[in-house]
Amino acid sequence: MNLGANLKLLRKRFKKSQEEISGELGLTRSSYSGYENGVAEPNMETILKVSDYYRIPVDELLRRDFNELKEPEWEIIESGIYTDVKGSRLRVLTSMVDAENNDLIELIPEKARAGYAVGYSDPDYLKVLPTFSLPFLSKDRKYRSFPIKGDSMPPVVEGSYVVGEFIQNWNSVKNGTPYIVVTKDEGIVFKIVNNLLATEKSFQLCSTNPLYPPYMVHANDILEMWKFVNYISPELPEVAIPENDIAKTVKGIQKEVSELKSMLRKV
Repeated sequence: MNLGANLKLLRKRFKKSQEEISGELGLTRSSYSGYENGVAEPNMETILKVSDYYRIPVDELLRRDFNELKEPEWEIIESGIYTDVKGSRLRVLTSMVDAENNDLIELIPEKARAGYAVGYSDPDYLKVLPTFSLPFLSKDRKYRSFPIKGDSMPPVVEGSYVVGEFIQNWNSVKNGTPYIVVTKDEGIVFKIVNNLLATEKSFQLCSTNPLYPPYMVHANDILEMWKFVNYISPELPEVAIPENDIAKTVKGIQKEVSELKSMLRKV
């Protein structure tokens, strides 16, 4: 375990003293110094505090040797976004294919929804899922279908399935565009997304139902992003006819009735 050496490297990289770090973590200086020097082991609560402070996953803190980090990797850590938002390190994506080696669209059933945040890259999880294909979609891109729950995104209703295109580079996410976002805490969510990576290191997720307020999700808390392509619904969406069109229709009916009356009089 490289935790002690990693703590020391992180502190020096952020130009902090042991007293500053220990104070910000709610520890005594002597306790923190012992962790850095390897004469004491922090408990899990302390490790979680360090993980949250530097926004680095616990597994990386414990298993990775930070002496081996290259300068671009340090720049990512210092930016507060440990996740590779650019997709320069190819994201792990398990995909099902047909007999001709063409990608299939995996459909995540409602009963498998809760486990997706854990099994999204596990072949054993994905190989038992139902699959289908849509011939009008690009063969050069990867698609997956997700179940919709709740009433936050009308006209897409609960029970619908949304097809999304896999996004490798999250910097390409456009404001006001619908995406399926897979988060560590919430799992699968379907929202209108605003890209605030440059200023907040986060994405703002908005609903089309005004009863649900927007909220922020930090990039480090996101596992996957899929751009909305289309959806399959058990219900027809309600059609709202503009008032001007209704008025025109009524006038047209009135005109036709008037012409019919005129013809009847002549008869």
